[in-house]
Amino acid sequence: MMKRFKFLPRSALSRRQMLTVGAMGATGVAATTIAAQVQANTKTPIAPETGKAKAQGKFANKVVLITGATSGIGEGTAYAFAYEGAKVMFCGRRENLGKQVEAKIKGFGGEATYMRADVRQEADVKAFVDTCVQKYGRIDIAFNNAGLLNPKLVRLHEQSTSDFLDVLHTNALGEFLALKYEIPQMLKQGGGCIVNMASVSGYKGFTEIGPYSVSKHAVLGLTKVAALEYAKDNIRITSISPGGVDTAMLRQAREARGLTFEEGSKFIPIQRTNTVEEMARAVMLLSSDEASAFHGSLVDVTSGMLD
Repeated sequence: MMKRFKFLPRSALSRRQMLTVGAMGATGVAATTIAAQVQANTKTPIAPETGKAKAQGKFANKVVLITGATSGIGEGTAYAFAYEGAKVMFCGRRENLGKQVEAKIKGFGGEATYMRADVRQEADVKAFVDTCVQKYGRIDIAFNNAGLLNPKLVRLHEQSTSDFLDVLHTNALGEFLALKYEIPQMLKQGGGCIVNMASVSGYKGFTEIGPYSVSKHAVLGLTKVAALEYAKDNIRITSISPGGVDTAMLRQAREARGLTFEEGSKFIPIQRTNTVEEMARAVMLLSSDEASAFHGSLVDVTSGMLD
């Protein structure tokens, strides 16, 4: 069982997860005492409570590559893998945050390397993958997490073409480019595991986040195709589809919709919003040996929103 984490201060806000009920809204005001016990602190990433990574952890000596790990789910997953002994190579566009995450991982005895890369740029993605292989020799696990939401919550005819393309280039093209350069390395080394970040918005439509929904439908399609094409090559490819995840962006989204955080959580069948830690655990489960039968699986982590 993965060890419990505590929350440590962070100065920057999360970028991800303005989706599903995130499109429905809530204030950033503190939750009630009861709700606070089951919600993540949106301003703090997860970090190991012992302050020391496990040298012989569940992912000891595994090389894990993560896109978009300077905040949110990517950041939390980077901490979780590093705590369990993995060597983590991660990227993001915000260099100051990337260096902070790298320092925190090294601070609790983990192994991590941050590299600035923009997943919209093919040369950046190639350089990121190549650098990982040069430094660590292989890629055992890849978590293609980088993504963003359209900056304006407006209907389709009001979406700017530039915003629409930016979301697609980040979320869909970025996933394609990651697969394009991760897979050849995995073919060369005889296998690997890839987890793509999808969304409940890849299955259902939500008003005013059209570009995001379109991009996440594309991620599901890429996952299905890649899983079929490389099934015989010992490359296991899956995706996770979160619903609402407690991040700063989610809270901002709910606030924009005029709902409190608790009101937004009521749209989720379990009556609460998932945490970053829960998403990190889902990624780690799919990346583990225990998930050997999960291939081409589009894993629902929406807490019942797709029922």
